Amino acid sequence: MTFMVSAHTSATTPHGTPKAGLRERKKIQTRQAIRRAAHRLFEEQGYDATPVDRIAEAADVSPSTAFRYFPTKEDIVLTDEYDAVLEAGIRARPAGEPMVESLRQVTVESLRKITSEDRTELFQRMRLVREVPAIRGRTAENTARDAAMISAVLAERAGRTVDDLEVRVISAAVLAALQEAMMRWVEDEGQGADLEALINRTMDVLNRGLTL
Repeated sequence: MTFMVSAHTSATTPHGTPKAGLRERKKIQTRQAIRRAAHRLFEEQGYDATPVDRIAEAADVSPSTAFRYFPTKEDIVLTDEYDAVLEAGIRARPAGEPMVESLRQVTVESLRKITSEDRTELFQRMRLVREVPAIRGRTAENTARDAAMISAVLAERAGRTVDDLEVRVISAAVLAALQEAMMRWVEDEGQGADLEALINRTMDVLNRGLTL
């Protein structure tokens, strides 16, 4: 999920999902290796100057393997294993809890679980989203998918249809708010308010009805 944190994905599975088999765990490890090699090279020589074949070499996989997991270079930055974790986390929250509060709890809980290496990768990822037009342009696709997932859960809770305007507005608002919290964190170079504090402050704005 582009503007949410990536849950730590180890040789086991993302927190909150059923234990994966050996084949799936190997796929997760390969995706991780490619992503981490990519972020390391992006940091060293820049996004535009880093071809996919160089990323594949650094991850010790073939270029065809890299493209099988990530069809484009932008996908390396934008694709993760978090979507299933996010949906499971939201569905596990109390049915009557406001969606803003559910997302706050799921996001903050995930932040508390990730490693320092994952947090560094998250910062690099969000900085690339902010600075690289090609990546920023692709985020709309991810945001639309995430909004549809949140709308589906919210509609079930409220007994409304997925295309209900109020459902869609709430889904879009919480995702936009999380995006702004992430962007503020990147703009401050990670030296300003803690990301968890920024997310809590952002959700407080939504909870009080967008008043100043």
